Amino acid sequence: MDLGTEFLEKAYVYCESVTKRHAKSFYFASKFLPRKKRKPIYALYALCRHIDDEIDKAEINDEKSAAQEVEKWRIELDKLYRQDEISGREKEKISQDNFQPRVLVLEAWKDVLKRYQIPLSLILELIKGVLMDTHIKRYETFSELYVYCYRVASTVGLVSSEIFGYKSPEALSYAEAMGIAMQITNILRDVGEDALMGRIYLPQEDLRRFGVSEEQIFKGEVNSRFIELMKFEIERARDFYKKAEKGIPLLEKDVRFTVLIASRIYAKILDEIERQNYDVFRKRAHTSLAQKIVNLPIIWLESKKLSLE
Repeated sequence: MDLGTEFLEKAYVYCESVTKRHAKSFYFASKFLPRKKRKPIYALYALCRHIDDEIDKAEINDEKSAAQEVEKWRIELDKLYRQDEISGREKEKISQDNFQPRVLVLEAWKDVLKRYQIPLSLILELIKGVLMDTHIKRYETFSELYVYCYRVASTVGLVSSEIFGYKSPEALSYAEAMGIAMQITNILRDVGEDALMGRIYLPQEDLRRFGVSEEQIFKGEVNSRFIELMKFEIERARDFYKKAEKGIPLLEKDVRFTVLIASRIYAKILDEIERQNYDVFRKRAHTSLAQKIVNLPIIWLESKKLSLE
């Protein structure tokens, strides 16, 4: 195995380890992908994770520091999309255990770009979304929140679609909806954690509609008004899941089962929120490995029924 091949393999192994460690549901679903499509998906997740993490390393209220981190990624991604080579010396250093995660992620992504047409604009939109967390802590309307959800989640769905393969551009609108559904789910699951950081993603217009104050959220108070608010937001998320799943038949056959698994497993988080009586302050809703496995037969049967009418 030559140095370049060895380096690339190391890059992909690293990307898979990042996915396995930080995205258990995503990793679980990915194992049902064809082998040739797993590596690009791991590279995508690792890229997204590193962009998010490196911006988070900057003091969250220090927009200047975060912007500097963003600029580093923009410069490196621009080089990558121009197919500039990582020098042999750089690869040799890494092969000698000078482990540089950022370089590994970029090397894997460079290889992905040789096989898939993935617009740089989508990755830059993702960066814009992550950067929003440094200076926006409230969203007045759902329309404003939608922009954030699109940038941090729908962009990932759109890039994934290029890797998965699809029969019609119409599939992309459904991929966008899947991203919105999953990000709303994240927001509902993390209401308590976000409040500890002074953030409230739930639209202000919705808080007013149901009579829920910011002070109540910061105190972690669950009452009838908060429960009604959560019911409303959960139904909104489920509507997006329903819309998104209509697009699964437009994807290549070998990825439909995986996408349906991802959708159903993530949507189960909403069920868990309901089971814990909407208390998202004292317990983080999640699905266990057993819950994932027990639902596989039903999901598999449903995926087999998916076909274009």
